[in-house]
Amino acid sequence: MNRLVQGDDGREWVVRAQMEWRPPATADDFEHDVAGSYAPGIAMLCVAVVLAVVLLIWMPDGLVVPTWVPLSLLLLALFFPLRWILRRPWTVVAETDGDPAGDRPSERWVGTVRGLFAVRGEMNKVAKTIQRHALPDFEGPLHPVE
Repeated sequence: MNRLVQGDDGREWVVRAQMEWRPPATADDFEHDVAGSYAPGIAMLCVAVVLAVVLLIWMPDGLVVPTWVPLSLLLLALFFPLRWILRRPWTVVAETDGDPAGDRPSERWVGTVRGLFAVRGEMNKVAKTIQRHALPDFEGPLHPVE
């Protein structure tokens, strides 16, 4: 997601967001940054698939299954992957090259926002703050980077 914003002081800002596939490492998380293997997750997926196949094979021929049962099982199976996708951290960057006259220097603000819908709202807030005050809000998730 990219957005071009005109600041109050005449500078043009580029506000963009990018989804992170892994949570960004911070100083607080350094000691706990040991990643386990994917083997337990793959094993549980295989067990779930085998149980679903066994359930379908052993089902009697005359059994009438209501339509809400497979839909609810599908919803249950998709709950955690959808939750994982919707709760990914996003890196939000607001940067400018400065103004043409050279009075205001270039700036870069970076922050992390968690969630797809939260990042859209935060980008709207940052864009409005830049339009009004020529800088992102210090109280928000973005902080200046040298």
